[in-house]
Amino acid sequence: MPLDPQVQALLEAAARSGRTPINHFPPVEARVQFRELRKALLPPTPPIGSVADLTIPGRHGAIPVRHYRPVGSNPNQVLPVLIYFHGGGWVVGDLESHDSLCRLLANGAGCAIMAVDYRMGPEHKFPAAVDDAEDVVRHVCARAAEYNIDPARIALGGDSAGGNLAAIVAMLCRDSGGPAIKHQLLIYPATDMAMDRPSHFEFAEGYHLTRDLMLYFRGHYLKDT
Repeated sequence: MPLDPQVQALLEAAARSGRTPINHFPPVEARVQFRELRKALLPPTPPIGSVADLTIPGRHGAIPVRHYRPVGSNPNQVLPVLIYFHGGGWVVGDLESHDSLCRLLANGAGCAIMAVDYRMGPEHKFPAAVDDAEDVVRHVCARAAEYNIDPARIALGGDSAGGNLAAIVAMLCRDSGGPAIKHQLLIYPATDMAMDRPSHFEFAEGYHLTRDLMLYFRGHYLKDT
């Protein structure tokens, strides 16, 4: 099956750029490289109704969160919310790298977005990211009125590593009897740490997210690989 033309063009542009893959850098430098790459690929920043940087208390300390409200919304309007966890292999990515995406999601869905800047490896190994993700979800659900959020319409979402966190927290909430999660938005979530499926070898090279890069991420995130 041929690739989508837009994906093909993106891969070709990345190949022409001659950039060194981020897994060739230590994590701190890899984050800088990832941020610069995202800047080069993103469209202009969309307008938004409002955006505010907050901190939410967690079991390991304060967790930075960015609260978006869509264009056309009333500041006092009670909205559904998507609590969003950015991708980046649990090693790279932050609120800035996914700012444009969160704005597009807020405007497109007409909902609030709570984007979470969870702790990452290798400085903070598993389950630090899961703990932060769960703490934010439980806090927002418990104090929905403070954020003008509808507690009956709370969704979790994320891309790649963020999709992994969204799925895990949804299961933690389910297994502990709440809070109730209305919806999940999982964008190519990472769901299998074994990495032994045929696709991991068939598509190991040439598609930007290489097997070597995934092993790099896994090695920095898990305590024992």
